[in-house]
Amino acid sequence: MKLLLALALLSSPVTTPTHEPQIDWHHCQLNPGDAEGAELDKAGAECGDLEVPLDYSRPYGPKITIAMSRLKATGDRIGAMVLNDGGPGGPGLSMPLRMRAEMKAAGTRYDLIGLDPRGVGRSTPIDCKLSIAAWPWAGGATRASFDRGTRQQADVAQRCTANAGQFLQYINTRNTARDIEQVRIALGERKISYLGYSYGTYLGAVYLQMFPGRTDRVLLDGPMNPETFGPQLLKDMGPANEAALRGWAGWAAARNSTYHLGASARQVLASVERIQRVAASKGLQVGQYRLDDGSVPLVLFGPLADDRDPARATYSGFVQTLLEATNGPVEPGPELGEFLGVLLSPALSQLVSAQIAIACGDRAVPRDPEVYWRDIQRHRTSEPHFASLVRMISPCAFWPVQPQEPLTRIANDEPALIVAADGDPRAIYANAGVLQEHLTGARLLTLRNARKHGIFGEYGNDCVDNKVIDYLLSGRLPDDQSC
Repeated sequence: MKLLLALALLSSPVTTPTHEPQIDWHHCQLNPGDAEGAELDKAGAECGDLEVPLDYSRPYGPKITIAMSRLKATGDRIGAMVLNDGGPGGPGLSMPLRMRAEMKAAGTRYDLIGLDPRGVGRSTPIDCKLSIAAWPWAGGATRASFDRGTRQQADVAQRCTANAGQFLQYINTRNTARDIEQVRIALGERKISYLGYSYGTYLGAVYLQMFPGRTDRVLLDGPMNPETFGPQLLKDMGPANEAALRGWAGWAAARNSTYHLGASARQVLASVERIQRVAASKGLQVGQYRLDDGSVPLVLFGPLADDRDPARATYSGFVQTLLEATNGPVEPGPELGEFLGVLLSPALSQLVSAQIAIACGDRAVPRDPEVYWRDIQRHRTSEPHFASLVRMISPCAFWPVQPQEPLTRIANDEPALIVAADGDPRAIYANAGVLQEHLTGARLLTLRNARKHGIFGEYGNDCVDNKVIDYLLSGRLPDDQSC
């Protein structure tokens, strides 16, 4: 028997552990300062730790821990639902608290399972010890800026090699899907339901492919393209974000008496272009932060994925402050100060480290910087504000290891509901059609005339929310339709 087991391990690139995984359940609050844990405990949740293989091809080798939370159903129980908030590498421990409310009548019918994916948060974490936790970083306006940004990306890869090198080969989507399968087994569920936003749609599609027949209801909101997901996932987002910027410019122009950015969309965009020019030539001093043409495009890009009035008002305040900084140093308001503090400091080093590791672990990319420089140059006219950001070289061009496995080819008829906004700046609408071509059992629910990433429970559209909740309650997939 031992010889047969050894031969099986040698002949198979990945072997599922044969022992029954066990979750160690406990209170969520780890210490008096743990606000997240206290909130989970107050809601009646419990937290757990599950040991899984670091390397699934060596199931009896080194182990890592997957941290999770469970908010048990209080109504007529349908089953367990695993939640993922995207990222990649986004923490999900507290997600059941939000989703219980957003799922309304369906929220109490499920055991809601929040996970910190491998490498993230309370799970065994990786941390590259980044000096600035901003990724992606723009290539800027000139070759000198591009070369400076390239050196910065190479430094990120070097830091990851030095501080997390032993983990990098094993942080990827396929292993996270395997972790979810171990969670399902440990929970004792024949099938699990799944709800994923953004990157979570790709993770969900990979899980469906790797573990067919193990899911009940599946919601994929803000879909990624399974053919292109990886370090260059932003590459196709330039046009959608240029459109989102123009849409915001029209909104701000109609409120020129408040924001003083221009009385027409053209004038507002001219204000943005002044910000970019001055950032490239001498930089902008905003409080303690020095912004240049590497960082300004990311500041302009980050908050664009929401076209609701409060988000646009916040964005307008950001741009107003940056415009003032073109004339000399300014102090940021609380929201911009907090945003820059997170973006331009090591505060998110652990989260961004995992995000980069997952992208690099899934797909190899060209290593020649000239490939990226030429691509940026070709698109500066059509994508004047964001080409240098979405097409910039990433740390993956300098990554110390190649992906452990080939990409997952998604091709199945597992049932799922895809939710997409036709103007989503982070997951372009074409992604939804591509994903549905690969998941032939899926149905598509489209929200028209919306530029928002993440719709169900977040955008406030009753039509979408009610159709999703009906599916989660009944298990009946609707036909393709729009709201």
